[in-house]
Amino acid sequence: MGAVTEADRAPKQDRSRVTRQRLLEAAVACLAEHGWAGSTVSVVAERAGVSRGAAQHHFRTREELFTAAVEYVAEERSAALRGLFPTAPRGGRGTTPRGGRRAAGADRTAVVAALVDLYTGPLFRAALQLWVAASNEEQLSPRVAELEARVGRETHRIAVELLGADERGPGVRETVQGLLDMARGLGLANLLTDDGARRERVVAQWGRLVDEALG
Repeated sequence: MGAVTEADRAPKQDRSRVTRQRLLEAAVACLAEHGWAGSTVSVVAERAGVSRGAAQHHFRTREELFTAAVEYVAEERSAALRGLFPTAPRGGRGTTPRGGRRAAGADRTAVVAALVDLYTGPLFRAALQLWVAASNEEQLSPRVAELEARVGRETHRIAVELLGADERGPGVRETVQGLLDMARGLGLANLLTDDGARRERVVAQWGRLVDEALG
Protein backbone atom coordinates (compact mmCIF):
# COMPACT_ATOMS: atom_id res chain seq x y z
CA MET A 1 0.00 0.00 0.00
CA GLY A 2 1.41 3.38 -0.99
CA ALA A 3 1.96 6.33 1.31
CA VAL A 4 -0.95 8.67 2.02
CA THR A 5 -0.44 11.91 0.13
CA GLU A 6 -1.64 15.46 0.87
CA ALA A 7 -4.11 15.05 -2.01
CA ASP A 8 -5.56 12.00 -0.24
CA ARG A 9 -5.80 13.79 3.09
CA ALA A 10 -7.53 16.90 1.78
CA PRO A 11 -10.85 15.28 0.75
CA LYS A 12 -10.95 13.36 4.04
CA GLN A 13 -10.34 16.54 6.02
CA ASP A 14 -12.98 18.35 3.99
CA ARG A 15 -15.52 15.61 4.69
CA SER A 16 -14.65 15.75 8.37
CA ARG A 17 -15.20 19.53 8.47
CA VAL A 18 -18.51 19.17 6.65
CA THR A 19 -19.68 16.47 9.06
CA ARG A 20 -18.69 18.56 12.07
CA GLN A 21 -20.50 21.59 10.65
CA ARG A 22 -23.64 19.54 10.00
CA LEU A 23 -23.58 18.22 13.56
CA LEU A 24 -23.24 21.71 15.03
CA GLU A 25 -26.04 23.08 12.86
CA ALA A 26 -28.23 20.12 13.79
CA ALA A 27 -27.45 20.61 17.50
CA VAL A 28 -28.52 24.25 17.29
CA ALA A 29 -31.71 23.36 15.41
CA CYS A 30 -32.58 20.61 17.91
CA LEU A 31 -32.04 22.96 20.83
CA ALA A 32 -34.26 25.58 19.24
CA GLU A 33 -37.04 23.09 18.48
CA HIS A 34 -36.85 20.49 21.27
CA GLY A 35 -34.93 22.13 24.10
CA TRP A 36 -32.13 20.55 26.10
CA ALA A 37 -34.11 17.53 27.30
CA GLY A 38 -35.07 16.50 23.77
CA SER A 39 -31.65 17.08 22.22
CA THR A 40 -29.67 13.87 22.59
CA VAL A 41 -26.64 12.87 20.54
CA SER A 42 -28.79 10.32 18.69
CA VAL A 43 -31.41 12.93 17.80
CA VAL A 44 -28.73 15.35 16.60
CA ALA A 45 -26.96 12.66 14.57
CA GLU A 46 -30.20 11.63 12.89
CA ARG A 47 -31.02 15.23 12.00
CA ALA A 48 -27.50 15.75 10.64
CA GLY A 49 -27.81 12.60 8.53
CA VAL A 50 -24.83 10.84 10.12
CA SER A 51 -24.46 7.79 12.31
CA ARG A 52 -24.22 8.02 16.08
CA GLY A 53 -20.73 6.58 15.77
CA ALA A 54 -19.70 9.37 13.39
CA ALA A 55 -21.13 11.93 15.81
CA GLN A 56 -19.18 10.43 18.70
CA HIS A 57 -16.02 10.46 16.58
CA HIS A 58 -16.25 14.26 16.59
CA PHE A 59 -17.83 14.72 20.02
CA ARG A 60 -17.27 11.98 22.58
CA THR A 61 -20.03 13.11 24.94
CA ARG A 62 -23.28 15.05 24.83
CA GLU A 63 -21.72 17.80 26.92
CA GLU A 64 -18.80 18.08 24.48
CA LEU A 65 -21.20 18.35 21.54
CA PHE A 66 -23.30 21.08 23.09
CA THR A 67 -20.33 22.96 24.49
CA ALA A 68 -19.10 23.19 20.89
CA ALA A 69 -22.62 24.21 19.88
CA VAL A 70 -22.46 27.03 22.45
CA GLU A 71 -19.38 28.41 20.74
CA TYR A 72 -20.89 27.92 17.31
CA VAL A 73 -24.04 29.83 18.31
CA ALA A 74 -21.91 32.64 19.77
CA GLU A 75 -19.84 32.91 16.59
CA GLU A 76 -22.91 32.83 14.34
CA ARG A 77 -24.67 35.52 16.37
CA SER A 78 -21.59 37.73 16.22
CA ALA A 79 -21.32 37.16 12.46
CA ALA A 80 -25.01 37.99 12.04
CA LEU A 81 -24.48 41.23 13.95
CA ARG A 82 -21.48 42.22 11.87
CA GLY A 83 -23.44 41.46 8.71
CA LEU A 84 -26.43 43.66 9.55
CA PHE A 85 -24.95 46.69 7.80
CA PRO A 86 -21.74 45.51 6.13
CA THR A 87 -20.99 48.92 4.60
CA ALA A 88 -20.82 50.62 8.01
CA PRO A 89 -17.20 51.36 9.02
CA ARG A 90 -15.70 49.64 12.05
CA GLY A 91 -14.06 52.18 14.29
CA GLY A 92 -13.11 52.66 17.90
CA ARG A 93 -15.04 54.00 20.82
CA GLY A 94 -17.03 57.11 20.09
CA THR A 95 -16.72 56.81 16.31
CA THR A 96 -19.75 57.19 14.09
CA PRO A 97 -20.74 55.79 10.69
CA ARG A 98 -20.64 57.73 7.43
CA GLY A 99 -17.45 59.63 8.02
CA GLY A 100 -18.41 60.89 11.45
CA ARG A 101 -21.96 61.94 10.61
CA ARG A 102 -24.56 60.56 12.98
CA ALA A 103 -27.16 58.24 11.47
CA ALA A 104 -30.45 59.91 10.52
CA GLY A 105 -33.63 59.00 12.37
CA ALA A 106 -34.81 56.61 9.67
CA ASP A 107 -31.43 54.86 9.69
CA ARG A 108 -31.53 54.44 13.45
CA THR A 109 -35.00 52.95 13.25
CA ALA A 110 -33.65 50.46 10.71
CA VAL A 111 -30.85 49.59 13.12
CA VAL A 112 -33.33 49.11 15.96
CA ALA A 113 -35.44 46.84 13.73
CA ALA A 114 -32.40 44.79 12.68
CA LEU A 115 -31.29 44.32 16.28
CA VAL A 116 -34.78 43.21 17.30
CA ASP A 117 -34.88 40.75 14.38
CA LEU A 118 -31.65 39.25 15.65
CA TYR A 119 -33.31 38.44 18.97
CA THR A 120 -36.39 36.85 17.40
CA GLY A 121 -34.63 34.31 15.17
CA PRO A 122 -33.56 30.67 15.63
CA LEU A 123 -30.06 31.55 16.87
CA PHE A 124 -31.49 33.43 19.83
CA ARG A 125 -33.98 30.63 20.49
CA ALA A 126 -31.13 28.10 20.55
CA ALA A 127 -29.06 30.38 22.76
CA LEU A 128 -31.95 30.65 25.19
CA GLN A 129 -32.18 26.87 25.43
CA LEU A 130 -28.45 26.79 26.16
CA TRP A 131 -28.90 29.33 28.97
CA VAL A 132 -31.58 27.16 30.53
CA ALA A 133 -29.45 24.04 30.17
CA ALA A 134 -26.39 25.79 31.58
CA SER A 135 -28.28 26.68 34.75
CA ASN A 136 -28.47 22.96 35.52
CA GLU A 137 -25.34 21.60 33.84
CA GLU A 138 -22.05 22.35 35.59
CA GLN A 139 -19.99 21.51 32.52
CA LEU A 140 -21.91 23.95 30.34
CA SER A 141 -22.38 26.82 32.77
CA PRO A 142 -18.87 28.41 32.72
CA ARG A 143 -18.59 28.15 28.93
CA VAL A 144 -22.03 29.63 28.32
CA ALA A 145 -21.35 32.50 30.73
CA GLU A 146 -18.00 33.25 29.07
CA LEU A 147 -19.36 33.21 25.53
CA GLU A 148 -22.49 35.18 26.36
CA ALA A 149 -20.33 37.87 27.95
CA ARG A 150 -18.29 38.02 24.76
CA VAL A 151 -21.38 38.19 22.55
CA GLY A 152 -22.85 40.86 24.82
CA ARG A 153 -19.75 43.05 24.45
CA GLU A 154 -19.72 42.52 20.70
CA THR A 155 -23.41 43.32 20.39
CA HIS A 156 -23.03 46.53 22.37
CA ARG A 157 -19.98 47.64 20.40
CA ILE A 158 -21.65 47.06 17.04
CA ALA A 159 -24.87 48.74 18.17
CA VAL A 160 -22.87 51.80 19.22
CA GLU A 161 -21.23 51.98 15.80
CA LEU A 162 -24.39 51.40 13.79
CA LEU A 163 -26.34 53.98 15.78
CA GLY A 164 -23.58 56.56 15.51
CA ALA A 165 -23.53 56.92 19.29
CA ASP A 166 -20.84 58.75 21.23
CA GLU A 167 -20.59 57.03 24.59
CA ARG A 168 -18.74 59.96 26.08
CA GLY A 169 -22.10 61.71 26.37
CA PRO A 170 -24.10 61.30 29.58
CA GLY A 171 -26.57 58.44 29.47
CA VAL A 172 -25.59 57.31 25.97
CA ARG A 173 -24.17 53.96 27.06
CA GLU A 174 -27.28 53.28 29.14
CA THR A 175 -29.52 54.20 26.19
CA VAL A 176 -27.80 51.68 23.93
CA GLN A 177 -27.86 48.98 26.61
CA GLY A 178 -31.52 49.69 27.30
CA LEU A 179 -32.25 49.19 23.60
CA LEU A 180 -30.52 45.80 23.65
CA ASP A 181 -32.36 44.79 26.81
CA MET A 182 -35.64 45.77 25.15
CA ALA A 183 -34.75 43.74 22.03
CA ARG A 184 -33.97 40.72 24.20
CA GLY A 185 -37.31 41.12 25.97
CA LEU A 186 -39.16 41.15 22.65
CA GLY A 187 -37.25 38.02 21.70
CA LEU A 188 -38.45 36.29 24.86
CA ALA A 189 -42.03 37.39 24.23
CA ASN A 190 -41.78 36.03 20.69
CA LEU A 191 -41.27 32.54 22.08
CA LEU A 192 -44.89 32.47 23.20
CA THR A 193 -46.60 34.40 20.44
CA ASP A 194 -45.53 36.07 17.21
CA ASP A 195 -47.14 39.49 17.40
CA GLY A 196 -45.45 41.15 14.45
CA ALA A 197 -47.77 44.14 14.24
CA ARG A 198 -47.23 45.11 17.88
CA ARG A 199 -43.49 44.60 17.52
CA GLU A 200 -43.38 46.94 14.53
CA ARG A 201 -45.05 49.69 16.57
CA VAL A 202 -42.63 49.14 19.47
CA VAL A 203 -39.64 49.25 17.11
CA ALA A 204 -40.86 52.47 15.51
CA GLN A 205 -41.31 54.12 18.92
CA TRP A 206 -37.90 52.94 20.14
CA GLY A 207 -36.35 54.24 16.93
CA ARG A 208 -37.73 57.70 17.69
CA LEU A 209 -36.70 57.53 21.37
CA VAL A 210 -33.17 56.42 20.54
CA ASP A 211 -32.79 59.12 17.91
CA GLU A 212 -33.92 61.79 20.38
CA ALA A 213 -31.68 60.43 23.14
CA LEU A 214 -28.61 60.27 20.89
CA GLY A 215 -29.24 63.65 19.29
